[in-house]
Amino acid sequence: MKLISPKLHGIIDYLVVAFLLASPVVFGFTGLLAIFTYVLGVIHLALTLLTDFNGGVIKLIPLSFHGMIELIVGVVLIILAFTLFKDESAGKIFYALFGAAVLLVWLLTDYRKSFIA
Repeated sequence: MKLISPKLHGIIDYLVVAFLLASPVVFGFTGLLAIFTYVLGVIHLALTLLTDFNGGVIKLIPLSFHGMIELIVGVVLIILAFTLFKDESAGKIFYALFGAAVLLVWLLTDYRKSFIA
């Protein structure tokens, strides 16, 4: 059952961007962990602004493709948590949980609905 509409997904995406951009300060991330988190936030903002749904501004990326990107990103973040950030407990915990959250939102979002829904 898909509980998240495209409209709600757009709101969640902007909240995720704000969360990512605030996380290095809030959690005290430094170095590669902080840089990676800021870059991910900017990339997620670009993806959201370019997606063809209520949250999008330019509407170049189909919502279904947005969903495929989020699926891949969720899996990659969990892998990175245990490889790239394996020696940083904050990075490992943050990205394992964040990747799982991305996958949960992906699982619950209806990417097939019209962007107006």
